[in-house]
Amino acid sequence: MTQNKEWNIERKKKQNKEQEKRLDYLLKEFKEDSVQYRYLEVGESYEEKRMALRSLMNIRMPRHMAEDVLRVQDEFLIEEAREKGIVALTQIPTVKEQYGSKSPYADKLSVWQGDITRLSVDAIVNAANSRMLGCFVPCHRCIDNAIHSAAGIRLRAECKQYMNRKRMLMGQDYEEPTGQAMLTKGYSLPAKYVIHTVGPIVGCQLTDALRRDLENCYRNVLQCCLENGIRSVAFCCISTGEFHFPNDEAAKIAVRTVTNFLAEHEQKFDRIIFNVFKDEDREIYEQEVRQSVG
Repeated sequence: MTQNKEWNIERKKKQNKEQEKRLDYLLKEFKEDSVQYRYLEVGESYEEKRMALRSLMNIRMPRHMAEDVLRVQDEFLIEEAREKGIVALTQIPTVKEQYGSKSPYADKLSVWQGDITRLSVDAIVNAANSRMLGCFVPCHRCIDNAIHSAAGIRLRAECKQYMNRKRMLMGQDYEEPTGQAMLTKGYSLPAKYVIHTVGPIVGCQLTDALRRDLENCYRNVLQCCLENGIRSVAFCCISTGEFHFPNDEAAKIAVRTVTNFLAEHEQKFDRIIFNVFKDEDREIYEQEVRQSVG
């Protein structure tokens, strides 16, 4: 037992050294890739270097990057995901397991609180903006930033290709409309795919049109799953953060739309997860799910 413990400690030290080497290499390459921040001064701690790398990734417009750099980036992010703790579908209890519900959909739904980038599911949902290129604010706390940061810069490149195709057809001023769903690979994420959707922005008041827009987000994401054979999907709380959709109203729409969709396509899904980050949202979704499925 002691030998195993010592071996695990040594292995962890070796892994940490490898990650530090990757981080130093990536920070050097991303600084050289940047004209404005090529001579950026960064502290010596791992945390300071990591924040600087994430910031450089966040602000970088999609363009060519050497394959060697992309390979090391993927190795670094995949190891980082492993260190955070990848969560498999089997580790997430269903509504049936949590509440003993006997509803026909109780074994298809889950409410899970935590970091969506840890989930090893077929697809996770990104609450995108209309530019569809991710968040450019360094280390911003939005879900768009978190997903792009964990997936790596290949994700932004694929999103750019999508927008280029759209602008060739629709004009250079094209922005993604609210409520649609766009599928990309997951790259360095544990999830195989990311489904991007632009949620409604609530200004002075919540209207029926905004409610319909949010409903379309959920319905079109699920339709995208059907069309691509995606059987497990994790929804974030679309539009409830920066876009100011009221949390309780958003949860009602989310749960109602998902359960209505399951009524027609139950056999096409293994699990639909409502991923929440805040305690407030967990309580709201748990209440909505219990009332919906019985």
